[in-house]
Amino acid sequence: MDRPRVGRVFKLFNPWLPRRSRWTVPCEEARGEGRKETEETVREPSLSNYTGGPHFFEYLFVVSLKKNHSGDDYEPTITYQFPKRENLLRGQQEEEERLHGAIPLFCFPDGNEWAPLTEYPRETFSFVLTNMDGTRKIGYCRRLLPAGPGPRLPRVYCIISCIGCFGLFSKILDEVEKRHQISMAVIYPFMQGLRESAFPAPGKTVTLKSFIPDSGTEFISLTRPLDSRLEHVDLRSLLGCLTHEQILQIFASTVLERRIIFLAEDLSTLSQCIHAAAALLYPFSWAHTYIPVVPEKLLATVCSPTPFMVGVQKRFIQEVLDSPMEEVLLVDLCEGIFLKSVGDERDVLPPKLQNAILSSLAQRNNDLQTLEQVNEHVSGPFVQFFIRTVGHYASYIKWGPDGQGSFQERSFCKALPSKTSRRFVKKFVKTQLFSLFIQEAEKSRTPHAGYFRQKITEYEEHKKQKKPKEKTVK
Repeated sequence: MDRPRVGRVFKLFNPWLPRRSRWTVPCEEARGEGRKETEETVREPSLSNYTGGPHFFEYLFVVSLKKNHSGDDYEPTITYQFPKRENLLRGQQEEEERLHGAIPLFCFPDGNEWAPLTEYPRETFSFVLTNMDGTRKIGYCRRLLPAGPGPRLPRVYCIISCIGCFGLFSKILDEVEKRHQISMAVIYPFMQGLRESAFPAPGKTVTLKSFIPDSGTEFISLTRPLDSRLEHVDLRSLLGCLTHEQILQIFASTVLERRIIFLAEDLSTLSQCIHAAAALLYPFSWAHTYIPVVPEKLLATVCSPTPFMVGVQKRFIQEVLDSPMEEVLLVDLCEGIFLKSVGDERDVLPPKLQNAILSSLAQRNNDLQTLEQVNEHVSGPFVQFFIRTVGHYASYIKWGPDGQGSFQERSFCKALPSKTSRRFVKKFVKTQLFSLFIQEAEKSRTPHAGYFRQKITEYEEHKKQKKPKEKTVK
């Protein structure tokens, strides 16, 4: 049975940007504000597929709070950018204009009535912008109170990159912050050197030489994690806020592409937890509305009838609760509770496989010291879940003489011996998560030799080794 292709996908046109802007928040249907896209533009590349070569970043912006035209309030304004506008090509200048409309809003999404402060907690967070062609850019932000005497207004350093590597960019933001405290002029040579350096391959290091007045020449080493699959997330964030059972229920909601809202006080917790939840879907990619921190002006997103995964600051909890929502999982990360749920989250996944995930997560030991070790421990059981439910997909792609594959959905589902697994997979194959994955697999007879393929091979080898032993026992 041939699998039907995914239909057209709509993109929600951002109301805060100029009418001709191409930057959007993705979703399938936009309640009258949609713009049609062909299915070829829907596939979004993984944020961590880079193997060395691309530039570290595209832009650095400094966003400050300035008095608005009426003089009654402050509004976020870009006060510095690198590279400077006159150094950009024409196409880059058009993109930069679009970014100018979005960056201030996402750097200060809270909608506060700001006033000068003497104390303010330093925050590191991120946001995602999705282009009309499906590509994504990440904004890495550091919001803080600049050094100086007396009351001051918070400021944000924002680095725009197409690469997902949060630990690395947090270190870069440390360096930007240190230089900005000395002088804006000191930032330029550092960012220029960074821009001229190629992004390192997994496990490799790039060393930058940078001169700082009164300190001399410094050598800054930027090392990329060996496992690039999870370099864009910190799964400790979910463990710190929720129980294993709650994480499993969130996972169940994501695999069925439901609506999920995370609530938290601070921006860093929101952005970290939503990236972590999306990462558990590997090797599948969330292709619907995805906003790690929803600006106040976009709170209507939570009324969307289509799938979404968004983070909302808890100060807007009443607006969220008052919004008309159907079949939504509302997660309070501060209290570690679900404020709303569909009610069947515990029944979505096969019971035996749920228990396997929970058992594996409970085996955490004190040897897990590094972020990479924790990420591998937490993500591993979810990868195994997909291997045991859909890992046999490659055997059910029928290849035509033209080299085009055709997925045999019915026989694929029947191949599972477990009734509960078949029941789950029959629902999962209808999702866009699976459809996009299979469409990619149908393009090439030779599967990509990635982490998922490697784990499938290991699982199949393990099964072969177990069979002779089982026969001997009988």
